[in-house]
Amino acid sequence: MSAPRRIRVLVVEDSPVVQQLLAHIIGTDPRLEVAGVASSGEQALRMIERAAPDVVSLDIRLPGIDGFEVTSRIMRQHPLPIVVVASDVGDLDIPMRALQAGALAVVEKPGSVARADYQTVAHHLCTQLVIMSQVKVIRHRISARAALRPGRAADGGDAGSGPGALPGEAAAADGRRRRFRALGLVTSTGGPAALARLLKELPPDYPTPVFVVQHMGAPFMAGFASWLDTVVPLPVLLAEHGAIPRPGHVHVAPGDRHLTIENGVVRLTAGEPVCGQRPAGELLFRSMATAYGAAGIGVLLTGMGEDGARGLVDMRRAGAYTIAEHASTAVIHSMPGTAVRLGGAVEELPLDQIASRLVQLTSDDKMAS
Repeated sequence: MSAPRRIRVLVVEDSPVVQQLLAHIIGTDPRLEVAGVASSGEQALRMIERAAPDVVSLDIRLPGIDGFEVTSRIMRQHPLPIVVVASDVGDLDIPMRALQAGALAVVEKPGSVARADYQTVAHHLCTQLVIMSQVKVIRHRISARAALRPGRAADGGDAGSGPGALPGEAAAADGRRRRFRALGLVTSTGGPAALARLLKELPPDYPTPVFVVQHMGAPFMAGFASWLDTVVPLPVLLAEHGAIPRPGHVHVAPGDRHLTIENGVVRLTAGEPVCGQRPAGELLFRSMATAYGAAGIGVLLTGMGEDGARGLVDMRRAGAYTIAEHASTAVIHSMPGTAVRLGGAVEELPLDQIASRLVQLTSDDKMAS
């Protein structure tokens, strides 16, 4: 039996020292091989067709065109999975813009073999390159006519009253008949761009606190929250242990800490990873099922794996209104798709319809507040 073909990586990096380091890291991983090395964005664009990479490792600070422009051009001219490799974890403007333009993930640059966590960072980089290489960046979106229309349940019936409705859900699932107290958003691969798009469409006076679990390397979370705060109308902050959730504020789980809601306050814990993740959407949704019951809204967006799917089931069983992102817009449909398969979604919607549904569900709350 022949050995499986190695995944071909195009390294885009202007520093010769870092080029050698990345080539060494990639070359020592049996799953990967270096397809080529480019010192600038312009050179990378010229090399793509000849090198035939499966995935691109992209530096964000390049001579000439920056990482954002490189990403935009790659996605327009020859779409490929792109992993942004960032050295400055505090300034995420360019990598976040690259994610919005179509890059799939941002990871920390290993920097030096002398750093204490070199092996961990190097392994994470390789794993992300392997995972993202499998993502189909060209996808055929279903037509608007074929898409599920708002108000249809994920199982095909009316939301909250179809054959897939859980016991006791029928009347309670009609969000317009009750006042909601919290919104939870969970996402992974493709999440930063999806979150920015969704949150941009919520009004500044959105009436409930918003809790966010985004799978991303721990060093990037503070910068991610700061970046998100600059591009959406709602205030965005890293969640703090013991804080009282504030309506109209987005509370983002910090790096490497689970975010839950208990007795009306935020709890951050360093427990074991759940579904391979910390923070885990599974724990956020479970805690919301207990804390808010039928007054909660849970939304599971794009992501690889199953994190959040069973927690969304718990929320639905508690009477909450639950939404899974439709496959037509999800970069990776694994997380929301699992939730739908398990019966955790009251409704399945394309990304561009979720914010309007959330506004509709909470419109009575704003009038009552």
